Amino acid sequence: MKKLAVLMLVAFVDMMGLMIIWPLLPLYAKNLGATATVVGLLAASFPVAQLVSSPVWGYVSDRYGRRPALLVGLGASAFAYIVFGFAHTVWLLFLSRFVQGLGGGTTGVVQAYVADSMVPRERAKALGWLSAATSAGVIIGPAIGSFMHRFGEAAPGLFASALVLVNVAFAWKWLPESRWAQAGVTRTAAAAPRRPLTMGDAVRQIVQPAARVVAEPSEPVSLLIWIYALAMLAFNALPPIFSLYLHDRFSITADQIGFFFMIFGAVGVLMRTAPVGWFNARLGEVRTMQLGTLLLLAGFILVPLAPTLPLFVCAQILLPLGTALLFPANSALVSHRAHHDQIGLTLGVQQTYRGLAAIVGPVYAGGAYQVLGQHIPFFISAGIILFVGYLTLRIHEDTPTQVAATT
Repeated sequence: MKKLAVLMLVAFVDMMGLMIIWPLLPLYAKNLGATATVVGLLAASFPVAQLVSSPVWGYVSDRYGRRPALLVGLGASAFAYIVFGFAHTVWLLFLSRFVQGLGGGTTGVVQAYVADSMVPRERAKALGWLSAATSAGVIIGPAIGSFMHRFGEAAPGLFASALVLVNVAFAWKWLPESRWAQAGVTRTAAAAPRRPLTMGDAVRQIVQPAARVVAEPSEPVSLLIWIYALAMLAFNALPPIFSLYLHDRFSITADQIGFFFMIFGAVGVLMRTAPVGWFNARLGEVRTMQLGTLLLLAGFILVPLAPTLPLFVCAQILLPLGTALLFPANSALVSHRAHHDQIGLTLGVQQTYRGLAAIVGPVYAGGAYQVLGQHIPFFISAGIILFVGYLTLRIHEDTPTQVAATT
């Protein structure tokens, strides 16, 4: 449990540092002359770097250990925040964001550390606690960012960097290597792969399952992944333009913007603590997913139509309510309906599509905001969610026969 507590603290501080920066990034870019389209590209650079680096970090952690991979990733984040603090050109913001994404690729390393350190029956619980720690960082980070901005434009980046450097020192002292710390496992034995991973293996393990979702879109699991991916596409369009919209429509400044993100994160976390389980138990996962879709649709329509800031906040709350119901229910359905030997692989494919959505969403939102108008990205996302709602109507609750067929 001591290792888990240290990991939770590391994950909490890492996420808090990221969220200190994120709400401010679009406004910093705008002050440097960036258009909304450029802001969308800037937002997309993080998931691009994360998507590219995650497999690399996974390999490095398997070959050389979790601890060095985690420490290097945290160090990269600290460097990125310093660059952000002193960025005086848009390209430096791109550099900062991309390096943040490279450091963010270590998320899987932290999860692997949990798998190394906990007995199988305790892993799900431990990962839940780890998720709670990162969620706390999502809530607190934005407010700290806006507060620190009052001390100067460089202050949030420098403060985030200092936090992460303290995190590095803490992890260096208190987080031992887990990869070959298990009884009877030597470093050489743990590091040696059973056989080399060939290009054919990579194609079969990654590309082919992802391509099957496109080739067989009407298959039950493929349909669920499409629902997840399209909903993520609509939702990931929001963050890069959220700050711009509040600034342009309601004159919200960098000193205030973080508190709106804090509300967003807090509602999502509170929903996941108990109400999500209550809805799933009483409505079933399919109807819970459909209810989440309806809330998202209402949020995307009402947010741009809100004439005052209080009404905007009320409409805004519908969005984290919707995501808290839709996405966990969808992932649960995927895990139920995937073949029992391919649950991990199928959920991995789902996350691959999530990464692609996180890239495409900000790009189309930024372009639409600049070319078509402030309200249009929200309405485009509403259109996507409307189609998602149609797809959810094609999903039915599991029957005993269906459950047995997947086991």
